[in-house]
Amino acid sequence: MQKNVKTSTKHTEKPAEKLQTIAVARNGFSDKFGIPRQPREGSLLVTRIEFMPDFRSRDALRGIEQYSHLWLIWGFNAAAGAEDGTWKATVRPPRLGGNRRVGVFATRSPFRPNRLGLSSVRLLGVEDEGDKGPVLVVAGADMMDGSPIYDIKPYIAYTDSHPEALGGFADEHANDRLTVHWEADTTQMPQETKAALEEILQQDPRPAYQHDAARIYKLDYAGCKAEFRVSDGVLTVTKVEAGE
Repeated sequence: MQKNVKTSTKHTEKPAEKLQTIAVARNGFSDKFGIPRQPREGSLLVTRIEFMPDFRSRDALRGIEQYSHLWLIWGFNAAAGAEDGTWKATVRPPRLGGNRRVGVFATRSPFRPNRLGLSSVRLLGVEDEGDKGPVLVVAGADMMDGSPIYDIKPYIAYTDSHPEALGGFADEHANDRLTVHWEADTTQMPQETKAALEEILQQDPRPAYQHDAARIYKLDYAGCKAEFRVSDGVLTVTKVEAGE
């Protein structure tokens, strides 16, 4: 007689691998509101990548100046649920009005099983800062000040660029821009900060479901606090407090 054989349903799991923070991003974004939704949308936004002590190796960056662009793999450390790893299978992208759900893996939402971000950025240069070692200066990063960076790889156009690629629902809003009108006095604001801030505001940092023309929004960037309202495609900056 054939004996019944019990099949085990227990799975042996490998220990989770811990990512090492090799560097941190330093820029003017102290808050999530206003950060470009995609890399490259903030072409005037400069971010400095400062390496952690164990990774301040000039040898590790040897030859990096040969590339014009880099890939950054980093962490959404300020996203809700980042500590306990909670996530949902669907999310509501702001660009879709916040009322249409799509699969998390069909978006670049920060609310993911692993809070990893992937950004292509333009390399502006490598600067030596003494005790801090070599610092990468990049443009177009879509991350907060203090975001952890886990890896850096060169962007290689012949293999990484796909001009024929379809962009899904993101393509529908690729060219959405507001006209920015400065009602506030900006004489105390550095011109490079004003130019970067205007680029941010043109992209409409508001969630797509907010249309109250009387509502005043507040955005902090590079120590400057800007207040604005939006009506009929025009964003009016009503007040600016320039930082030191």
